[in-house]
Amino acid sequence: MDYRLPKAITAIIVGSGLGISGLMMQTLFRNPLAGPFVLGITSGASLGVALITMGTSLFGSTLILLLGSKWSMVLGATFGSFLVLFTVLIVSLKVRDAMAILIIGLMFGSISAAVVSILSYFSSAAELQQYVFWGFGSLGNLTWPELSILSSIYTLGILLSVFSIKSLNSLLLGENYAKSLGLNIKRGRIIIIIATSFLAGSITAFTGPIAFVGLAIPHLTRQVFNTSNHKILLPAVFILGAIIMLICDSIAQLPSSELTLPINAITSLIGAPVVIWLLVRKRKMMF
Repeated sequence: MDYRLPKAITAIIVGSGLGISGLMMQTLFRNPLAGPFVLGITSGASLGVALITMGTSLFGSTLILLLGSKWSMVLGATFGSFLVLFTVLIVSLKVRDAMAILIIGLMFGSISAAVVSILSYFSSAAELQQYVFWGFGSLGNLTWPELSILSSIYTLGILLSVFSIKSLNSLLLGENYAKSLGLNIKRGRIIIIIATSFLAGSITAFTGPIAFVGLAIPHLTRQVFNTSNHKILLPAVFILGAIIMLICDSIAQLPSSELTLPINAITSLIGAPVVIWLLVRKRKMMF
C-alpha cells in the first residue's frame, strides 16, 4: 500500500501522460521526431533542479533546509517548467508558424543545457551525483500526498487533450485545411501546448526526465492500430503507454534484490528495438 501501489499508479500516469504529450506534439508540429520535451519544458525543469542541487551558493541550501531536498527539487523543476511554458506561450501568440515555436523550444533547451553544464563544472561531487540520480528518473519515490498532487495536474492535462481531439485531427491535413473548417488555429495551438505542459511538466517534476516513452509510444500505437484518427489514437496511446511503462518498471526491479535499475535505461533498451522491428516489418511510417 505504501510502495508498490503508488509505484504502479505512477507508472500508469507516466506512461499514458508522456505518450499523449508526444502524440500531441508530433501532430502539432507534423514532425515524427517531436516528443513531449521539444518545447524545452523538461530542460527548464532540469535547470530548476540543477540550480537547487548544484547552485547552493545562490539559494539551493536555503530551500533544502526549509522544504527538504525532495520538495525543493520538485518546486525547482516546477518553477523551471513554468518559466519556459510562460515564455513559449508568449512566443506562440506572436508567431504564426508552428515550426518557429518548435525551433524556439529547442533553443531554450540548448540554453538550459549550457547553464547546467556551467553549474556542473563548478559543483562538488556530491551535488553532481544528486543531480545525475535525479536525471535517471524514478517511479518509486512518490508518497500518497505527492501522488494526489501529480494526479490532479495530470487529470487536467488529460481533459485538455481530450478537448483538443478535433483540433488534432484537423491539423493532420495542415493549418490551411484546419482554418477552412472554422478552427481557431491560435487557440487550438495554445490549448495543446498547455495540455502538454501540464502532463510533461508535472511528470518530470515528480519523477525526473523519463526518455523514449513520449517519442516512441505514438509511433508504436500508429503501427499497431494502423490509423491516424485521434479519437482512436488518444485512448490507444493512453492504454499502451501505461502497459509498456508497467512492464518496464517490472523489469527494472531486479529479482531477489532491493536494487532498481534506472527506468530511463529500461524504457530505451526494451522499447526502441520493438519500434525498429515494427517499422522494418511494415516498411513505412504511419503519420
